Amino acid sequence: MRQKVVVLTGAGISAESGLGTFRDRGGIWSQYDLAEVATPEGFAADPAKVLDFYNARRANLAGAAPHAAHKALAVLGEAVDLTLVTQNIDDLHEQAGSGDVIHMHGELRRSLCAACGARAMAAEVMRVADRCTACNAAALRPDVVWFGEMPYHMERIEDALAEADLFAAIGTSGEVYPAAGFVELARMAGAETVELNLEPSARAGAFQRAILGPASETVPAWVAGLVAGARLGGDV
Repeated sequence: MRQKVVVLTGAGISAESGLGTFRDRGGIWSQYDLAEVATPEGFAADPAKVLDFYNARRANLAGAAPHAAHKALAVLGEAVDLTLVTQNIDDLHEQAGSGDVIHMHGELRRSLCAACGARAMAAEVMRVADRCTACNAAALRPDVVWFGEMPYHMERIEDALAEADLFAAIGTSGEVYPAAGFVELARMAGAETVELNLEPSARAGAFQRAILGPASETVPAWVAGLVAGARLGGDV
């Protein structure tokens, strides 16, 4: 039976691809009031400002490429029963070859109609006048989870954690719930837990072990060990 592995990735894994994290000094997030660009209330007050903000992020993503860590996780998905969950709204995992990625915070390249709930691929430049193809309302927003909204696919994620043999958190701050609580759910299920991060996260003490360093270096080495163990049919 293939080992069941749940991997959670956060902003740290995309940082090496040139996509800033929430907490980067001087980064894109530090230049905005998050209440104005990442909440339903902000969108209702000034939809043009919110769309411009995400248009800039989409343009930034267009120049980014997956690195060795993203590619290693795609390889891991071929060797084990992998559930890959990401807090990131970029598509670097998919670009690297991973399939069925669970985007718990939504996807930057997709749109959501605030009027009818229809989802579609987003235009590279979204505008207030754009209309939903399902209901014709001019109410399109990025299909991302804003502050105060419920993350997507929580039932599926919790089911995977309940059956996991191994849970790994990569490039996460450990400060954002519910993702910060995944390690406890995994441990209650009897899973081994490991954190791979540039430095210990706020939840480091909840993990059984830590591997510190840049994701582009630590993740490929860690995956290589898992893949070798899977090929031997042994415990990893």
